[in-house]
Amino acid sequence: MITEVIAHSLFSGPDRGLLENVVLRYDGGTITSISAGAPPATSPRSLILPAFVNAHDHARPTASSFGALGMPLESWILRSALGAPVDPYLTAASALARSARAGCAAMMIHYTRPSGTMPLVEEAGAIARAASDVGIRIAFALAVRDQNPVVYGDEEPVLSNLSKDDRSTIEQMFVRAPMSPKAYIELTDAIAADIAGPKVDVQLGPAGVQWCSKPLLEAVAENSAQTGRRIHMHLLETIYQRAWADRHFPHGIVRYLRDIGFLSDRLTLAHCIHARPDEIEMIAASGARIVTNFSSNLHLRSGLAPIAAAHRCGCAIAVGVDGLALDEDDDVLREMRLVQMMHGGLGFQRTWTTAQFLGLAIANGRKATGAPGTGELTPGAPADFVTIDLDRLDRDQIMPVDPIDLLFARGNASLLRDVVVGGRKIVSEGRCTGVDLPAIEHELRGIYRANARQLTPFQRTWPPLSASLQNWFEAQLDCR
Repeated sequence: MITEVIAHSLFSGPDRGLLENVVLRYDGGTITSISAGAPPATSPRSLILPAFVNAHDHARPTASSFGALGMPLESWILRSALGAPVDPYLTAASALARSARAGCAAMMIHYTRPSGTMPLVEEAGAIARAASDVGIRIAFALAVRDQNPVVYGDEEPVLSNLSKDDRSTIEQMFVRAPMSPKAYIELTDAIAADIAGPKVDVQLGPAGVQWCSKPLLEAVAENSAQTGRRIHMHLLETIYQRAWADRHFPHGIVRYLRDIGFLSDRLTLAHCIHARPDEIEMIAASGARIVTNFSSNLHLRSGLAPIAAAHRCGCAIAVGVDGLALDEDDDVLREMRLVQMMHGGLGFQRTWTTAQFLGLAIANGRKATGAPGTGELTPGAPADFVTIDLDRLDRDQIMPVDPIDLLFARGNASLLRDVVVGGRKIVSEGRCTGVDLPAIEHELRGIYRANARQLTPFQRTWPPLSASLQNWFEAQLDCR
């Protein structure tokens, strides 16, 4: 059945520009035609855009609600364990629905913190079911680590500063027997057999080089080369990770990844804040992508990534929310605006136009998540698009202004009306159609509040643990 959407303006992509007074038709999840039409008689005016992509996320609850505030990643990542999923389906549905409501057709789930309430294949199945109910495309990678569970090295100096009870609490929460590389590959295969499909791309997900042994990284590289499976990994997010990498890979961590065949167009790297120019060039030459997470980097005091430099040397750039958007609302449009404002140029020199940046963020995000096509709205392409309230965006209507420039000047998720993914309207007038997001979030809050007393031992442990972590990183990985 053919569905028609009439719009005042449509942005197909950076090469085609803006079309006025159009009719977009789609059938069976595919755009069948885009043609000129009469100016719509209805109000408000509408702007159709390719749907966005959240190219790096973890599908977790809001970390600030658990006191993970204003601290570097090395402390934050332990503190945020208080927000481990209490119900994998509800937690994922909440995160996925927030991304959908912000205009995302696809989202990367680098699943770093399983609930522990069910077998991992079943947990992945619950997340895939949440994605299906929301209607969003996902890439899913079970994050794996087999070393350095507390700090980037020997945790004994940290644990020895804690009382016996506090040490036991931390060891039970974080220090576990690691999974072997072979077991991880087999588990990923089992997850793929259970949930992979047209809207679910299962990937390999090493958590980061400081958390993964050489045998694990090499096994992932080999499996990806053999199977064509994509890889998603953090890299050089913080100054401490940079110092660790330089100490353990004196010839260069990115050079090592290149030499073992890890770098390829199947790879997406999150952050790369502290990557050096020669490393960026190697990443670009391999065809791998970098996902930048602007607000997350600010929240965690990680630094500013060299995104403009990476783009200039040919590196593919995508944008992720990382569960820490500026206002912790998963607003990927605001995230794209922040990246564009920070990295879009200096003085009269421009890194890209706003239209070019919107196009590359979407196209590279789709590559990172395995979503089909480039995101451009053309006949034969997937029917993945959003509708923006153009009257609210161009609220003054004093003179003609390019709506894409306006979008990057003051756009945010509140302007979104409808989101269509694969021909299915997953957001209508700003509300998710497949799940009741307010009810889900209300239920989740109730569960977390009811379980709060179970978190008391860790909260008691936190002050001495936090101080001990700081002492360790400053003494062992001093980056000044």
